[in-house]
This record gives sequence, C-alpha cells and structure tokens, in this order.
Amino acid sequence: MEIKENMLKSRFGIEIEMTGITREKAATIVAETINGTKHYIGGFYGTWEVKQQDGRKWSIVSDASIVRQKGNVRTNDSNYAVELVSPILTYREDMEKLQEIVRALRKGGAISKAELQCGIHIHLDGEPHTPLSIRNFINIVASKNDLLYKSLQIKPERMRWCKKMDDNLVRRIKTRRPKTKEAIKKIWYEGYGGFEETHYHQSRYHFLNLHSYFT
Repeated sequence: MEIKENMLKSRFGIEIEMTGITREKAATIVAETINGTKHYIGGFYGTWEVKQQDGRKWSIVSDASIVRQKGNVRTNDSNYAVELVSPILTYREDMEKLQEIVRALRKGGAISKAELQCGIHIHLDGEPHTPLSIRNFINIVASKNDLLYKSLQIKPERMRWCKKMDDNLVRRIKTRRPKTKEAIKKIWYEGYGGFEETHYHQSRYHFLNLHSYFT
C-alpha cells in the first residue's frame, strides 16, 4: 500500500510531440479544456503558454524533428511542429486532466505517429531517489529493454534518439556498485566527450536518460 501511495504522489512531467494542427490551435484546445488562459510568448521555439487556474503553466513549443502535416497533407509550415510541455504533475491530482487534454487534442485534429517522428518524453522526479534506487532503476530498465521497446512500439528509425540501455554502463554499475550520486554521474558520462553541462549532451538520447537528473 505504501508503494502505491508513493506512486500516486510522485511528481512527473510529460512532453508530447504532434502535428496536424498549429501550435496556436493546440494552445486554444488546452486552454478550453482546463479553463485556462493562453498567450503568445514567441521566441526561438514560437512558444504559446497556457496558464491554469492554480498558476501552473503548459507550454506549446516548436520541435524541428517533427515531420509536419496540415491535416493529412505534408507541409513546410513550422507552425505545424507542435510539442506540448506540461507543468509538474502528480498522478492522483492530474492524470484525469492530462487524459482529457490528449483526447481533446486528438479530436481537434492533432496527429502523433512514429512515422512523423513524434514521440513522448516522461520526466520523473529525481528528488526522492537514492544512489541505490537509481542503480536498481538502471538494472530494471536494462533487464526489460526488449519488452519495453516492443510494448511501446518504438520504431527502428527512432532508435537514434531513444537508444536501449548501454551494456557497458550496466556492467560498470554492477561491477563498481557506486554508493553516491557523484559516483553514478561519473560512470554515466564515461566514454563521452564535450561538456557534461551541455543541454543536448549525447548521453541523453536513451530510453532512460539520466543526463537531466545530473544537470
């Protein structure tokens, strides 16, 4: 019961990539669904922001990797590259609302398919984790790699951005049994060049991405 209760309270965030509609229309749909207010921020990502009544904000931004469609027709219009970025959510308080938003976007014409290079990113709260739980998490994901990819229908063409767990990483974790976050961090970045603080660091493109946990 305690494990289930902790899961219900756990904080997470989600990013959902889509096309078929513009970012402005997506913002309108989200605002109407959660009874929030939208406004255009612009900038490099052409951002629209939706503020819900408790002050939390949803962002609708551009993503250059998405194959864009206007309805069912391919287009070069960057307004049809849509990524929904949630605020911090919890399962108990927000899952139903998240599902309502996804259904409303789909009904409004949004399309999210692997062949259009659309994906989902889930961010889990790292604060409650200990070095031991992180080690266990790595081992669990590694042991279920094939099952996870099959169940989530991750296409081969997406593997560049969503690689399976690195066997060398898993071996180093099992052999050294790191007991601190810094020790795990050192192992995670072994074999990579460049600055660890770089946002788009090469180590991030895995099914389990700990780069964001360390930075």
